[in-house]
Parts: sequence; C-alpha cells; structure tokens
Amino acid sequence: MTICPLCQTLAPPDPRRAFGATRPTNVVARQFLRLRQTSLATVLIVLFASVGYAQTPITNPSDDTPDFRVQVWGFIVADFSTRVWSYFELRRTLEEGLPSLTVTNDPAEFMRAELALANSIRVAREGAKQGEIFTTTISVEFRRVLLLEMDASTWAAIMDDNPGEFSHRINGTYPKKRPHSTVPPNVLALLPSLPEDIQYRFLGRHLILYDMRANVILDRIPHAIHVHGVMK
Repeated sequence: MTICPLCQTLAPPDPRRAFGATRPTNVVARQFLRLRQTSLATVLIVLFASVGYAQTPITNPSDDTPDFRVQVWGFIVADFSTRVWSYFELRRTLEEGLPSLTVTNDPAEFMRAELALANSIRVAREGAKQGEIFTTTISVEFRRVLLLEMDASTWAAIMDDNPGEFSHRINGTYPKKRPHSTVPPNVLALLPSLPEDIQYRFLGRHLILYDMRANVILDRIPHAIHVHGVMK
C-alpha cells in the first residue's frame, strides 16, 4: 500500500507493481529509445575523435581547454572518419598474404612489397574518383577551417618542401622524386585524426589524402587553401 500525496490516505497498490512488473509505458519507452540512440551517436563521435594521429598534432593537456575541432567540425568529422577508416580496414585486409613491409637493407625488397600492396589497392578501388572520401560537404568544411587558420607563417610552413602542383590522379602513385610538404602543427591540431600511415599533404594549394604505406594518392581537395594578403 502507498500513501496518496493529495489526500494523505492509503491508496490502493498499483496493479503494474503488484507482481514486480517493470515494463514502462509507451511514453517512457519512446524516451528511453531516444536516449539510447543519442548515447550511441555520442559514443561513435567520441570514438572517431579519439583515434591516434598518424601526423601527431600539438595539443594542450589541460582538461579545461575546449576541443576546438569538435566545435568547428560538428558531425562532419564522423562522416569523414567513417570513410577513412573504411579504407584503412580495406587496406588491412588486402595486406593479408602480401609480402610484409618491414625494415630491410634491400630497397628492392621493400619496393616489391610496396608495389604489391599498391596494386591490390588499385584493383580493390578500381574506378575510384575524387570526392569519395573528401565529399563536397567535407571539402567545404576543410577549406573553411584552413582559411580560419591561414596566416603568413602558416602559409610559409606549408610551402616548405612543397612539391608544387603536378599531374596526379586518384589511386595514382606519389612520385618518389617529389618532396613531401610540411603540414604545420597548428593545422594538424584542427584537422580530423587519421589512421596509421595515412597523411594529409599539400601539392601547391591542393590538399591530398596520402597513403604513405602504399605510396598511393587516395583523394584530393582542389584549391583547398584560399588566402588573402599572405601569398606572394
């Protein structure tokens, strides 16, 4: 028996509790379902945002510092990370049974292993086009973030060892004789994290996604950098 809060008298027991029934009402059930869906989405976003960097950014260890990447990117980072990690899993599967890319004193042996992996990737991604990872929406956000961070010193750092623009295609090989551009720490700190051996690189003002393990160009954002008053 329970006491009615209005009349302060004993109220009859709730029949739903009489035999230990705990099934919620339709309203509560719908609220619980929405809570589960929201929690799952939050877990996924945190999972993608917490992955280690292949190009390690400089971060502030203070717990009181807001994560600017989350504020800038929102849900875009989840879409991008899903696409990148899908490729990473594809590469991991393709590596099974192939020669191992280990440290060796024989450059030819390493080149054979790298080429075997690259060829497998090209077959698996046959017909890959620009925009499969850097979608239109994702590209817009990348350009916006790069514009926010761009100044004279950042532009100078990007141009350090920058190979300049050269003819390249998706799934194509990055020329061995071309240098790799510097990606400044302040830029890396804002860009979504990447799996091991996958990197951001600049070709002039274009941004590419580069698999250094297979020496393959995965995708690109043409004219990713738009700067005013800092380019000469």
